Amino acid sequence: MTLGEIITQRKDRWIRFFESGSPRILFVVNIQNETPTRPLPHPDKKDDRINWAWEKYNKMIENLNWLEDDSIPYLDIYTGTEIFAEAFGCKVHRPDTDMPFALPKVSSFHEANKIQIPELGSSPLMLLFEVAESLRFKAGEDALVRMVDTQGPMDITALIWDKNSFYRSLLEAPDAVKELCKKVKNFEINFLDTWFNRFGREFIAHYPEYYMPFGITLSEDEIGVVSREMFDEFFLPELVDLSDHFGLMGLHCCAHAKHQWNNLKKIPNLKLLNLVQPEKILTEAFSFYAPICAQMHSWSGNGEPWTWPKQLPENARVVMQIDVDTKEKAYEVTSRLRELLE
Repeated sequence: MTLGEIITQRKDRWIRFFESGSPRILFVVNIQNETPTRPLPHPDKKDDRINWAWEKYNKMIENLNWLEDDSIPYLDIYTGTEIFAEAFGCKVHRPDTDMPFALPKVSSFHEANKIQIPELGSSPLMLLFEVAESLRFKAGEDALVRMVDTQGPMDITALIWDKNSFYRSLLEAPDAVKELCKKVKNFEINFLDTWFNRFGREFIAHYPEYYMPFGITLSEDEIGVVSREMFDEFFLPELVDLSDHFGLMGLHCCAHAKHQWNNLKKIPNLKLLNLVQPEKILTEAFSFYAPICAQMHSWSGNGEPWTWPKQLPENARVVMQIDVDTKEKAYEVTSRLRELLE
């Protein structure tokens, strides 16, 4: 079987997983320290980022010959959380040893009302197009591109707006918050439409790394500090708009947001949910969301990975993330899991 045929087979398996739940369990294996330390996503490190991503891609291609998991090679266009806030004029702090982050631009509804939707073509986001285009030129048009760090419109709004006044404004100036969020949503749609037109509608999610045949993936972390009613008023409308526009949605949340679990079920076309929480919470989540969507959480089981499937609810569709230290361990894990699951 050629490498192209292996990739096509794996894509088909992901699509069947999403659509019919057969197979019910997929697994991706990450061999630690296979590539050099990742450069920080600073503008002056463009060439370093391209070289690192190219080395990672070639290692994934090489592993296709023997590593029989469900991973698909991709070009890693990694970013921090600051990219959309920066496009709206936020300054960015870039530590020497940690990921960059945006500094808020507005602290009142008067300032928020003055914010305008930026021009994509003159925004700092164009650097990401340059990185992706350089890598696609090397790899070919069939290579999948990993989505940049995409957050929900309200999460981006909460980066632009100083949180010392943002949460108070949800009560005191809700229309101003909604108006800024609408501008963010429209800009995000413009960015994503342009991105998909250039690099194709199938991609690898921004976090964690899973295959999407089309649609979008988002992070929603601010939902942990608002009520269920505020979710319905401020978050859900934008998520519905995005899901309707792009067709499918994958969602990441690392907030303590169990009170929003029923609300997340309201999002149309939700295909995969990723929660980063303690084992006890995730055990409940696997059962709770089993009838709703696929799940790829930060914990999938204890002990050896080939024992994990029996620790999961029988009706849950799950992607297991498995970290190993050596190729030998990766081969053992994939061999035993493939024998168990097929």
